[in-house]
Amino acid sequence: MRRRTPTGLLLGGVLAALLVFLPLASTLWDATQFDLAEAGEILFRPLVGRLLLNTLSITAAATLVCALVGTAAAWCVERTTLRFRRVWALLVAVPLAIPPFISSYAWLSISADLQDFAGALLVVCSVYYPLVFLPVSAALRGMDPALEESARALGLGPWACFTRVVLPQLRHAILGGMLLVALGVLSEFGAFVLLRFRTFTTEIYAEYRSSFDSSGAALLACVLIGLCVLCLLAEARVRGHARYHKPDRGTRRAALVYRLGWTRLPVLGGLALLVATALGVPLLAIGYWLTQTGADATTPVLATAALLWQATANSVQLGLAAALLTTALALPLAILLVRYPGRWSSLLERCVFLAQGLPGIVVALAVVSIGITVLQPLYQSTAMLVVSYAILFLPLALVNVHAAYAQVQPRLEEVARALGLSAWGTALRVVLPLAAPGLCAAGAMVFIAVVTELTATLMLSPIGTLTLATQMWSDTSTLAFAAAAPYAALLVGISLLATWALMSLLGNKNG
Repeated sequence: MRRRTPTGLLLGGVLAALLVFLPLASTLWDATQFDLAEAGEILFRPLVGRLLLNTLSITAAATLVCALVGTAAAWCVERTTLRFRRVWALLVAVPLAIPPFISSYAWLSISADLQDFAGALLVVCSVYYPLVFLPVSAALRGMDPALEESARALGLGPWACFTRVVLPQLRHAILGGMLLVALGVLSEFGAFVLLRFRTFTTEIYAEYRSSFDSSGAALLACVLIGLCVLCLLAEARVRGHARYHKPDRGTRRAALVYRLGWTRLPVLGGLALLVATALGVPLLAIGYWLTQTGADATTPVLATAALLWQATANSVQLGLAAALLTTALALPLAILLVRYPGRWSSLLERCVFLAQGLPGIVVALAVVSIGITVLQPLYQSTAMLVVSYAILFLPLALVNVHAAYAQVQPRLEEVARALGLSAWGTALRVVLPLAAPGLCAAGAMVFIAVVTELTATLMLSPIGTLTLATQMWSDTSTLAFAAAAPYAALLVGISLLATWALMSLLGNKNG
């Protein structure tokens, strides 16, 4: 017999879905304020054609490069006789914790020539390739070694075995990582502004700041949303419906490991170059500028202890508030999906994952429009900024909360209720302790994303509110590299510490 869905859970899921859908509806509404002639005049300008070419070229190039680099690095780390493989795996994955605008700051402080397309491609690839490396590494670890053993026994060489047997098994992981890279590049703002590479995100921000009219920017935002939706549809189309799981759950065996032979030195050199580019350059640049005076950084502006403390406190407080709110919003929807699956819960889940295809600048622009026209008392308030973070990063939280709650056995809840505990008592004394590692992991992921978020913070933070990201961006945009270095160092330190905590939580959850 099908259980009746509790009204409170359903309302909580609907609230989460509506929050995500609201920016999309607001953007579309603002875009319809023009008639067709005016809209055509704005969209068919030569500038828009250049923006489209820049956006598509950098997205396609970065996605392909990240797919090649991430897959090759994962193969070398997981399936070869490379020494210290666990150390290399950590070093290759850590750059994901460094925000793109910090990498652009580092490279720009080395040479002003690293701008335009080449510099932008270098920066986004050095930041986003772990989005392919991590899922491909996981897929390689989970593959059935019998497939490769059978292929090798039938006479296939290592390269033929990889292309004809292993690579098809990695299809989901590679395409999923490529989708994340494409969406990340489409929505990237800070790195492109610093490197003076014009895309839709930079032009939307410039148009809004120059006129404070969201209608024209909304038209460009609609184009950007369309590109993100096309990425989602293309990934689903290419991925197909093939299944790659094992037909049985037999004894787990170690995967095949290939000897490097004469390729050992080239592999070591390639991994060392990758780590140096993605991790070494940002850390060394920050370390260098920390030792310089303000006069050596073009402008004599230096960060004071009071400013550093204020920016750090604001960043941490916003991150914690957003983590709590986002996890709380994800919880009722996760319970619906696990305990009351059906058409409505699936529809709400798809609505929430719309946020994955909404660039941060689009969400920020829509929230600005809603704040000015409907919720003026809340405009430029901390509450509105935290809600915007929740909209942006709700999919991150939902994935972990859903996984955590799915591991709680329904029988334990039934026993608790049979022993006289109320629904709230069961949730507090049984469910939450069991799901706590997953809930904390969800909060940690949101915290990392919020602390390093730039676009929405620039557009929505209350006047006078300083964060590490906005203050560093402000100093870097005026070439005050020494002034920006302390903020960059704190950002990287907090990101790495939070990433370590996240990995510890995930380890506890899986252990």
